[in-house]
Amino acid sequence: MSQTKILLGTNNRKKGMELSELLFPFGIGVCTLSDFADKPEVIEDGVTFIENARKKAIEHARFFGMITIGEDSGLSVDAIGGEPGIYSARFAANADNLNATDEANNKLLLERLTLVPLENRTAFYTCAAAVSDSSGKIVGEAEQYCYGRILFELIGKGGFGYDPLFEIVEYHKTFGSLCPAVKKTISHRARTMRKLIPIIISLVNLK
Repeated sequence: MSQTKILLGTNNRKKGMELSELLFPFGIGVCTLSDFADKPEVIEDGVTFIENARKKAIEHARFFGMITIGEDSGLSVDAIGGEPGIYSARFAANADNLNATDEANNKLLLERLTLVPLENRTAFYTCAAAVSDSSGKIVGEAEQYCYGRILFELIGKGGFGYDPLFEIVEYHKTFGSLCPAVKKTISHRARTMRKLIPIIISLVNLK
């Protein structure tokens, strides 16, 4: 069976793999920006996750002429006023380190929370996503959340970003140590993408 491919506007292959697993049963494949040498650089200057998601969807759809999902996600920690929020991927960035690594971001977060007790380290992940048709017209969007708290040390090698610090209290495990099958069910990204699946299928069937 031939597979229709859509674009997830990110260079993060792990995010692409997560979406691929959700769409595979419907005969829909997923590629990411990492599959292309020539691609536009979208400036994420929105003040909300959904604004950035829409911008990525529109600009990448127009450039590649593909059905595109623009996605923006991040971590908000209550004890530090909702930071890092939309700046999650570049939390530790500065003039000398423009491309902050996961390691640097996690280190800075732990430093910012040094004196905060466990009961006050509540946090949540947000994932906002917008779907554009191949012309760059937004046809659907969704935003979902996952709630937990930030631990005092990294636990687990799974996931990416802040996952080894983010504990799902009910499971007593971080996203970095949680069974992948469970994470795919409860994560902010999985919840958001499941909301969009009917829209994606409709778009693909209209092609």
